[in-house]
This record gives sequence, C-alpha cells and structure tokens, in this order.
Amino acid sequence: MAESILYFTELVGMPVLDVKGRRIGRVRDAALVPLVHPARIDRFLVGGGWAWLTIRYDQLASISLEGIRLKDEVLTPYHSDEYMLRIGRDLLDQQIIDVNGRKVVRVNDVTFEVRSINGGGNGNGANGSVRDCLWILEVDVGVRSILRRLLQGVLPPAWVRRLQRPIPPHSIRWEFCNIVEPDPQRRLRLNISHEKLEKIHPADLADIVEELGQAEREAIFESLDSEVAAEALSEVDPKLQASILESMEPEKAAEIVEEMSPDQAADVLNELEESASEEILDEMEVAPESEVRELLEFERDTAGGMMNTEYITLNEDARVEDALTALRGNEEQLESLNSLFLMDAQGRLTGAVPLARLFVATGATPLRQLAAGTLISATVNDPQDDVTELFDKYNLLALPVVDEDNRIAGVITADDIISVLRHK
Repeated sequence: MAESILYFTELVGMPVLDVKGRRIGRVRDAALVPLVHPARIDRFLVGGGWAWLTIRYDQLASISLEGIRLKDEVLTPYHSDEYMLRIGRDLLDQQIIDVNGRKVVRVNDVTFEVRSINGGGNGNGANGSVRDCLWILEVDVGVRSILRRLLQGVLPPAWVRRLQRPIPPHSIRWEFCNIVEPDPQRRLRLNISHEKLEKIHPADLADIVEELGQAEREAIFESLDSEVAAEALSEVDPKLQASILESMEPEKAAEIVEEMSPDQAADVLNELEESASEEILDEMEVAPESEVRELLEFERDTAGGMMNTEYITLNEDARVEDALTALRGNEEQLESLNSLFLMDAQGRLTGAVPLARLFVATGATPLRQLAAGTLISATVNDPQDDVTELFDKYNLLALPVVDEDNRIAGVITADDIISVLRHK
C-alpha cells in the first residue's frame, strides 16, 4: 500500500476479500504469537457469520485502507490459544509504563507498519511473489489515539487521519515493551531489562508502582536491583509496602528490607502480619536483623519507634580531623547525616555538632568547640506529638534519642517528621 502506516482502529472492521474480490467477513482482531515472532502479526481473526475464522499472515496478498485481499482461501475456525496475544482483547486499554514520562499510561491504539516482502511464508523469495505483512511499530497512548478511538467507525479512516494531523503523536516504540510469559492477565509491561526503570528517581518510581495492579507491582519489584527496590519501596504508601512484601518470597523480601534504613525497615515490617514479618527477619543477615528487631520493640508513636539507628558518635575530646576520618568510613550515611554526636567516657550524650561546622574549622579544632549551644534530645518513650513539637519549636534537622541512662539510642531526622506528617 502507498501508506505504510496502519492503525488498529482502522484494521478492526476492515473487509477481507477472497482471491476473486468477494467479501468473506470483517477483521475482528489480530494476534501475535510472541514465541514465533515478537512483532509480526501472525493471525487475523475474521467474523464471518456465526463463527470466527483464522487467517495466517502468509495467506495475505495485500493490505490497504480498502481491505485485506487474500492469496489463499483455506481458512480455519478460530480457537483460543494461550500463546497468542490478541491486540484488541489483551493489549488495548491495558496499562504500561512510560519511562520517559515517568508515569503509567493506557494503550489507546496500536500503530502497525505494512511491509511488502517477497516469497512464501519464510520470506526467502522462493516463488517470486510479493505479499504484505503487518508489524507492530508502536503502542499509542496520547490524544491522537483517543481521537481515533472516538471516531472509529463514525468517519472514514482518511477523514480521521486528516483531523488528527494537528495533534502531536504520543507513543512508545514496541521494542521498549515486552510480554512477560507466562502471564494469565496478559498485561503489557516494560522490557524486563529495567535499565531505564532503575534510573528513575525513587519517588517517581513509587508513583508508577502505586498506579499498577498487584501483579504488575510484584513483577517490578522482583526484577529490580535490591537497593533500587528498597529506595522505591520507602516512598510507597505504607499499606502498599506491606502488600508488595507479602506477595514476594521471604528471601527476596529480606534482600530488599536489608537495603532499607533500620527505621524504615521496622516501619514496613510493623505493617505485616507477625508471621510474615518473622519469615522476612529470619532470612535477613544478622547485623541488620538485630537492629530492626531492637526498633520493633518500641511503640510506633514514640520517639523510639520513629528513630533511626544510623548515626556517628565520637568521644567528646575528639577533633575535626577525627570527625572527617569517621565520615570517610561511613560514606553510605552522608546523604542523610546532619550532625555528629559527642559522648563522655561513660557513653553518655554530651553534645551535637552540626556537620556544616566541620568545613569552616581546622583539623585540630576540638569538636566540643563546634557543638550546638543547647543540647536538645528526646527519650525513647517520648510521644510522637512531643517530638514533632520539638522539631517545630527549635527548627531542628536532627534530634538525638536517648535511653534512661542518657546514652544515645538513635536519631530522628526532619525527613522522618515529614513522613509522619504526610501519613497523618
């Protein structure tokens, strides 16, 4: 055909003509068989009276907006096939991930390319004939495709094409999509290499995950790197966090939870049934597991339940150069660190040094000279509301939490307070 592009909305209802030009039915759907070919339409389903018939791709002579002409009339009744992906039934209106747009979108239409090839079914040109095949080019998710759906069967395809010209296209190329087999729900998902998905900011990835169904969420988290999965899971609504972890094998869930900060891990495990939480804890490495178990002992609405056990302490006689050495040895904490904490010989909290002050002092400067004038702290059993009030009153970025002996047990950061307020 002169125009090599064809839309699924144009294909549906298209007349199918036999070798003599007589109409034998209209196209009702088209199907891929991904195990045979990932992009070429393998079967056309035709409604001919009371039964649907199947046309193989190698039975076509030509495809145009006027219809499909056959070169072979040996048609067979349609039978559902689990290996067949039908465009209308299984792809249209399904949700997919638009990586560039960082959102979940809905498939409104599909763009095909009509390719003319020589020869028989194997395309080797053996018999010298030329025939047309249909290849999936893109899935369409924008306003153009919505317009085509609305006007499908109302106006001639040529008119619809003219009307859509001023509207910018919005589509995702088929090679960026993949069918995950076996998949009884027949959902279209992002190619499971997930390279682009892992580059998305965790907050954006969390938004995407929250828009997907349970099966899709599970597939995403099962295939992500554990560290990326942990960052994204930390941004997801707490109820969904529990649902996602419960759907996984305990070993995989434990790998993800281990990558979370101890307070975040404790929060999400608190949302699970006790038996599910224990299964995950049993699969975790000893060090992170013990930290999380300690935090789980505190009530969630207390300072102990809010605090994080990732912090850096130094002796109150330490100097700036000692602090810089400690920071170099704890690079993984730098993104969330706001202060260093000083202790006396008995391990009691004596001061807090804002991190920024280290960079305006010489290496020999004693840390106690840089400590904040007033040491503000909370105890592990202080109510959540009291902790929030301290942050508001003193404009804190970090608040040390101490036990009954004034030994530091953890730290609450401004991010923790924001999360609490966001979920109220």
